[in-house]
Amino acid sequence: MNKKNQIQNITLIGLVANIILSVIKFLIGFLGNSQAVVADALHSFSDTSSDLVILFGVKYWTAPPDDDHPYGHQKIESFITIIIGFILILVACTIGYNGIVSLLERKQAQLNWIVTIGPLISIFVKEILFKVTYKVGIKINSSSLKANAWHHRSDAFSSIPVLIAILASLIDPRLGFLDQIGAIIVSAFIVKVGLEIFFTNINDLLDTGISKQKVIELEKTIKTIRNVKGVHKLRTRKLANYIYIDLHLEVDGHLSVIQGHDISEEVKQALIQKNPKIIDVMVHLEPERNLSEPE
Repeated sequence: MNKKNQIQNITLIGLVANIILSVIKFLIGFLGNSQAVVADALHSFSDTSSDLVILFGVKYWTAPPDDDHPYGHQKIESFITIIIGFILILVACTIGYNGIVSLLERKQAQLNWIVTIGPLISIFVKEILFKVTYKVGIKINSSSLKANAWHHRSDAFSSIPVLIAILASLIDPRLGFLDQIGAIIVSAFIVKVGLEIFFTNINDLLDTGISKQKVIELEKTIKTIRNVKGVHKLRTRKLANYIYIDLHLEVDGHLSVIQGHDISEEVKQALIQKNPKIIDVMVHLEPERNLSEPE
């Protein structure tokens, strides 16, 4: 099964689960008079939006390179992931605003024990969805799937303070305000996850390179290869969840073109084996420099 089909299959499972779960939680929250559970239901429903965005976008970013896009279409995945982060932030702000307004207006409806079912189901189902989706995301190296997996887990985590809040409110009606506080805590957590997803993928669109420490590790790997005399001007840039590298490689200036080519291919394969996210390495061959020469 190719990458596109794997993404579509796992996302479709999540979409169906999210629709069912959001409807169940909304009905339970509405019938049980719990604003926190209704907010939790809206969070689950926001997951359907990210599922739909992925299902729509996957056919574009998995398309092979063409004449107009010789480096492929992977940046579309970063753009799709940014949309998921934005959806998370938007939903969180709505939930938080409603919770704050209700808290200030002292609207505290009498809760029903039925509301405990909603967050309990959510924690169980969404944690399973997180593990399954994240596993596939790691396997096929998909940033959008991993972001969507965290979308699932944020739903599971947000259900925990909701459950605590409604249990406290049910035990002591004077603690009814905890229902609104639970909704506000949910929104804060979702905003944090959304911002992390948003800015991480913004950096990917800006061709951000990998960390300096990882560059040093790559240089060490190159220098262990036989007949390599030196390496400099090693540059990296991220393309969605992948890495492109170009570097200047120093070899003995008396080697033949074929020998130099073989060394550069060995360097390329060594780097790709070290980090599967590296999908291309451009090597500029140079004769070995004297130490007195500037780079």
